Amino acid sequence: MSITLEVLIIIVLLANIMTLYYIYRQNRRLKKNKKGPRIVVIGGGTGQSMLLRGLKQYTDNITAIVTMADDGGSSGILREEMGMLPPGDIRNCIIALSNAEPEMQKIMQYRFKEGSLKDQSFGNLFLAALNGTYEDFELAVTKISNILAVKGRVLPVTLEDVNIVAELENGEKITGESKIAPVVLKTKSRIKKIHLQPENVEPYEDVISALGSADLIVIGPGSLYTSIIPNLLTDRVSEAVAKSKAKKMYIANVMTQEGETDGLNIADHVKAILNHCNDRKIVDLVIVNKEKIPDYLIQKYAKQNSESLYLTKDQRNELEKMKIKIIEGNFLKFNGEYVRHNEEKLAKVIIDNYNYLF
Repeated sequence: MSITLEVLIIIVLLANIMTLYYIYRQNRRLKKNKKGPRIVVIGGGTGQSMLLRGLKQYTDNITAIVTMADDGGSSGILREEMGMLPPGDIRNCIIALSNAEPEMQKIMQYRFKEGSLKDQSFGNLFLAALNGTYEDFELAVTKISNILAVKGRVLPVTLEDVNIVAELENGEKITGESKIAPVVLKTKSRIKKIHLQPENVEPYEDVISALGSADLIVIGPGSLYTSIIPNLLTDRVSEAVAKSKAKKMYIANVMTQEGETDGLNIADHVKAILNHCNDRKIVDLVIVNKEKIPDYLIQKYAKQNSESLYLTKDQRNELEKMKIKIIEGNFLKFNGEYVRHNEEKLAKVIIDNYNYLF
């Protein structure tokens, strides 16, 4: 699929016309003192945007740090054809933190159904147009954040072009986030470790500043090897997390992910994160779901080789030996054929424990 610059220019012009009214209306609404704890959320994918929607009810001081290693789907196409950083996870976080009218949020998530733009989201194209207009991805993110009246900030972890390289247990190496799972499934060899290419990736400096001034750092939920760990592998990021005086929480996933975390339990997830960060102390507390998943959903996910994640006694002992506290609770919602974290319940337990810890 080829996306022309002319198409992107038309899209950004139309979007500016449609949003002019919202810019002034929403910005007037936001002209007030920021309040609430300074929370930084590290991740990517749907898990991160879900959590942001819950946390923004408790604080204006929220920062999302987003991985820039996505190379699949519509983001991958824009990354390859336009030479820009992947916009998808950035878009989702911006919309999650947006105070714009629901109609505008809906438009930004709209995906074209046919033609050369099929499967592209309007929000991705809007970001691409802004990136082309200003020739600056950082400025493009700032512009769209202002237009959508974002509460807080959404920061790419780096402004460099970066890829994930996964080394499997059989020694094979795969480059590219979207290529990893298919090879894992084909070879039946699990991921041993990952690194970034290039290896010395400079972080976006605002990321380091945000981590240094944070009251609370939340890691996850999200894809272990393709969303969470890539952020922490960016130079100085895990070091900044460890040095920060903030309390650090990890949100455990509720299911394993086919081709990525097959056979791993909750303690394995935590150990993988710490091992990739030179065993720095970046997790003080783990939040784990204990709510039972209906049998029909367990069976559905089993067909996708995905298993539910619960904490066992042995796992609890492992985490306690690492001096990591554990909070368990019922944090799920069942949306048709899917199981997801309930953003309201999850945000509440995060804030409750933040208030308790401080």
